[in-house]
Amino acid sequence: MNNPTYAAKRAGKKAIGSLPKTEKWVEHFARFGYATKGAVYLLIGILAAMAAFGAGGQTSGTTEIFQTILAQPFGQFLLALVALGFTGYAIWRFVQAIKDAEYRGSDTEGMLFRAGYIASGLLYGFFAFTAIKMIMGSSSGGGSEQTFVGKMLQQPAGEWLVGILAVAAIAKGLYQIYKGYTNEFVKDVRDGHVKKEIKDIYQTLGKIGYIARGIVFAIVGYFLLQAALSSNASQAGGTDSAFSFLSATGGPLLMGIIAIGLAGYGVFQIVKAKYKTFNT
Repeated sequence: MNNPTYAAKRAGKKAIGSLPKTEKWVEHFARFGYATKGAVYLLIGILAAMAAFGAGGQTSGTTEIFQTILAQPFGQFLLALVALGFTGYAIWRFVQAIKDAEYRGSDTEGMLFRAGYIASGLLYGFFAFTAIKMIMGSSSGGGSEQTFVGKMLQQPAGEWLVGILAVAAIAKGLYQIYKGYTNEFVKDVRDGHVKKEIKDIYQTLGKIGYIARGIVFAIVGYFLLQAALSSNASQAGGTDSAFSFLSATGGPLLMGIIAIGLAGYGVFQIVKAKYKTFNT
């Protein structure tokens, strides 16, 4: 299901011959980034689902997953691949924002989307930097959300900065739920040649995944809002804190459902790495 505003903007750029071009190396880097992001979410979801249903596992955020990867055989090499993938994804996000590679335009709605791409690029750049620090042994990766929020609160008008971040996270969560509900997430995936049975599986996983990720984002935004209102960084939390909240409010079953959703989101991102359209 395509977004009509998106389609109209893209059609308008085609008409005047001004579609942005993406260099091939950027495309390859971006595809690797999507695959890396998908693999990390798949691992987060599987481990959290195992924890929810009493089969071992753990509730983890991104940096905790980095620790898990680092502890495996060839862990430094594997984490270096993750850092490289997240760097590629961050670069692609900046290209999306600066070059308007998704045809969002320069109106208010378009600029909000492009600002979101920049924020996403900064976040995944931060994750890549964290992974590199862990490989070098200069960071354990623990408590990164509280550390980041704590530094923001120390800035002038820090509470307002964290509050804006909280509102952005909640808005992002609601938009992710909308994308899952309306199937908008498939609009830039060129998979017409894929068998319907296979397509139905990963699109269903994607639908559940986007809704689950939206719920997690909204909860993280709520934590950020509490940190802003109390001027206390310890109130902030990431994906692992969201899982704890879900388990406390809805029990292990709810946490397990959301965890499976995040794993489904990871699967769809890996599919997207192969089939996403790029104007090259």
